[in-house]
Amino acid sequence: MFRNSNFVFSSESVTEGHPDKVCDQISDAVLDELLRQDSKSRVACEAFVTVGLVIVGGEITTTGYADIARLVREIVRDIGYTDPKFGFNHETCAVLNAIGEQAADIAQGVDIGGAGDQGIMFGYATDETPELMPLPITLAHKLTRNLANVRKKKDIEWLGPDGKSQVTVVYDNGKASRVDAVVLSTQHTEAILDGTRKKITEESKQLLVEKVIKPVIPDGLLHEGTEYHINPTGIFLIGGPQSDTGMTGRKIIVDTYGGWAPHGGGAFSGKDPTKVDRSASYMARYIAKNIVAAGLAKRCTIQLAYAIGVVQPVSIAIDTEGTGEIEDTRLEELVRKHFDLSPRGIINNLDLLRPIYKNSAAYGHFGRSEPEFTWERTDRVNDLKSWS
Repeated sequence: MFRNSNFVFSSESVTEGHPDKVCDQISDAVLDELLRQDSKSRVACEAFVTVGLVIVGGEITTTGYADIARLVREIVRDIGYTDPKFGFNHETCAVLNAIGEQAADIAQGVDIGGAGDQGIMFGYATDETPELMPLPITLAHKLTRNLANVRKKKDIEWLGPDGKSQVTVVYDNGKASRVDAVVLSTQHTEAILDGTRKKITEESKQLLVEKVIKPVIPDGLLHEGTEYHINPTGIFLIGGPQSDTGMTGRKIIVDTYGGWAPHGGGAFSGKDPTKVDRSASYMARYIAKNIVAAGLAKRCTIQLAYAIGVVQPVSIAIDTEGTGEIEDTRLEELVRKHFDLSPRGIINNLDLLRPIYKNSAAYGHFGRSEPEFTWERTDRVNDLKSWS
């Protein structure tokens, strides 16, 4: 992206209790439930949340059945909205079902193995971290995940489900040298308000630094000048759907590379894998990661483009930012040779017709080690190394 220059870069993440992420998890829980019963389910499911209300809509064709109200309440409960003091409750929120059937015009193109829509998709990998992901988004996700873990383990009693993180990394000559700023905003109860009742206590801020931030960010990256912005507005009593509406697919940069690499524009959650917005983005990451893992480049961006109903991508583009061991055009030839980029080929290769998606709906779709994240495998390294 910036090659060998000096610069700073920031990425953000949000917790599973953020309103948009509540919606992503609901959408993917519906998808998982239907794929569990009917692997050929066609699902485009979106959710909307606001004060006391969840609306679930979209287009679905399936032989399965999903009890939408039950699924919604289970997701909201598991996230942690179980106490009225956090402004949203799994037992009392209203749930509206506005799901219809997928259009037959789309189905006839998908049934023959074509893409479920047109679009451009990007994949990226870098040797900057063990996860082969950019460092800023990796740290941001680790912070929000740790914030949720600390809350669920009750290591800090006053935490609520909603929260955000942001990490600013300084790069010298293209390499990460230090973290200059960390932003951590977390929903909380009134227990930690100071005497003015307009901000949280300094002791509570320091507790978050010690319990959430320092266990995640390596000592070598934090320094005396690192700025910690803990709940910088002062208080965060009202959070979740009570404070802000949420919608499926509004956190696409959080879902991918934190702004470091391009995003094609399509969201992931709630879409079955015939939708190339999701499956081809996973495939592009899979290819880019294997290229970097094979030592053929230090950084790799891949763009795939599809037309609705057309089996093969209409274009493939690869950019290794001058770090490739071979020409980018040669890498494109290797990709065409070793990877089936048809929607059906992607689905089969990555084993995507399974109920694996709800877990991906928070803390990023990439850089994960869970076994269901098949697009994170580096099992094609030997194929790519045989280029000579």
